[in-house]
Amino acid sequence: MANLDRTDARILLALCEAPRASGVQVAAMLNLARNTVQARMARWEERGLLAPVDRCVSPRDAGYPLRAFVSAVVDQHKMEAIIRNLAEIPEVAEVVGISGAADLHIEVNTRDADDLYRVAGLILAVPGVERTVVSVAVRQAIPYRTRPLLQRVAGRR
Repeated sequence: MANLDRTDARILLALCEAPRASGVQVAAMLNLARNTVQARMARWEERGLLAPVDRCVSPRDAGYPLRAFVSAVVDQHKMEAIIRNLAEIPEVAEVVGISGAADLHIEVNTRDADDLYRVAGLILAVPGVERTVVSVAVRQAIPYRTRPLLQRVAGRR
């Protein structure tokens, strides 16, 4: 069941175009009631629907230009402890549980190849991580996006 309706999608698309727009400005842009827009934005804030602003900051700009992905095979019985330990490594940007040959997909951002070697060692040293495979990102072909999905929900596609 979808959590967002057509009006939600229209508001979110307006915020994609003008991320710093106020509720009043978005309401004017979309010809909606100010209270409608502000109530929905408040509900999203309350639910944690909108990603934190750090999601918008490029690790490259913070001095971590090397992006890599670590596929990890882990002891399934230790999964929660493994995830807690991975969260303590600052270079770990995201951890996703996956199906297939590996159990976890770990995105990391490092300063250079030597730093990646160090971080990969930290991941492998986490109790319960059995083996890893590291792949270096050479190009981001399509950046993370949800705009096409929002356009579909809004009825634009």
